[in-house]
Amino acid sequence: MEYSPVCHSLYAPWSSPVKKKLLLLSIMFFIWVYMLYSCVGYCSTMPSLVVDGYRGKETGSGLGKRTEGGRTDLVSRLLAKPQPWEDIESDYEEPSIRTAASRDLLNNELDTDWEEMRDDLRGEQQQQRAPEPSAMSSFSNGSGSKKLPQAIIIGVKKGGTRALLEFLRVHPDIRAVGAEPHFFDRNYDNGLEWYRDLMPKTLEGQITMEKTPSYFVTREAPARISAMSRDTKLIVVVRDPVTRAISDYTQTLSKKPDIPSFESLTFKNRTTGLIDTSWSAIQIGIYAKHLDNWLQYFPMDQILFVSGERLISDPAGELGRVQDFLGLKRIITDKHFYFNQTKGFPCLKKAEGSSKPHCLGKTKGRTHPNIDPEVVQRLRDFYRPFNMKFYQMTGHNFGWD
Repeated sequence: MEYSPVCHSLYAPWSSPVKKKLLLLSIMFFIWVYMLYSCVGYCSTMPSLVVDGYRGKETGSGLGKRTEGGRTDLVSRLLAKPQPWEDIESDYEEPSIRTAASRDLLNNELDTDWEEMRDDLRGEQQQQRAPEPSAMSSFSNGSGSKKLPQAIIIGVKKGGTRALLEFLRVHPDIRAVGAEPHFFDRNYDNGLEWYRDLMPKTLEGQITMEKTPSYFVTREAPARISAMSRDTKLIVVVRDPVTRAISDYTQTLSKKPDIPSFESLTFKNRTTGLIDTSWSAIQIGIYAKHLDNWLQYFPMDQILFVSGERLISDPAGELGRVQDFLGLKRIITDKHFYFNQTKGFPCLKKAEGSSKPHCLGKTKGRTHPNIDPEVVQRLRDFYRPFNMKFYQMTGHNFGWD
């Protein structure tokens, strides 16, 4: 090959070792700049998440929780999904209800609460209309897993279970299904995998919960829950059984205006004054009888009794007891509540996944009908021995007498 002076002149300037190193460094610099540019483009989707986490930390909300390592727990925040409480008369058409006033139909009210079902359906519809999650949110959800509940609110109907569940869902370490699964009373044949699939995804250290008030009076429920896990923690919200019975009747009356009077349903025979314990509104309030069934499968220290009256007068105090029982840090405090004078019960300043105040729907806190004082007194006399036994069994006087 002939020697070319031209080629020599082009090659000569880059032949020295120093100039070769400069060329290599220039190439590496351009590669680094390109990688930095690509990273900035990707990270441009992240600031809103970081800012939200920082804001949560400054406001002291559960969603801005700090982990032991000192970093914002964005994963717990991203897993939280808002489930509104508002009643949705227009979103759910209630099936026609027969107007026959037989006690069989009234007893079916034990397992049916259309108002709560409407609230649950509203939550599900809101979730279906929610926007597609971001890439990081999808990653966070993927890192969680569905678990069988470690804690269950098992009762009682019209005691305040819905309020308790919604208050608890403010806690970042509690994940609860909104709808009542009714697994241990109606859907047990579907199997535990069906039940597990209803639960929300949780991370390590978070507690999975559900609430179905009819479990407390379901004969088979204690054995079935024990078979799932003997370590399950149980929560029962109890309320003055006379007031609870009237509230139960009021709910039924709102759906069946032509039912007999409360007074006529209370007695088998008004003349003799014999109370009709076959009516579910009366039967549910015999707490000692139902508790005795649960104590055959669970020790008392695995059952927490929440006062429905104190849940109204001192929600933070009762929520403190529940958080202690579940082994959680007391995050839900007085600062989360305000008392709504119109409704007559406490509401949250900020509900789960929302920055606005929320109260339970209009189906809660109905005005009770006027009941004959003599009938009320007869009911108090009827419940008194059962209440005394319940106080003795639980070691707590709820002050209903």
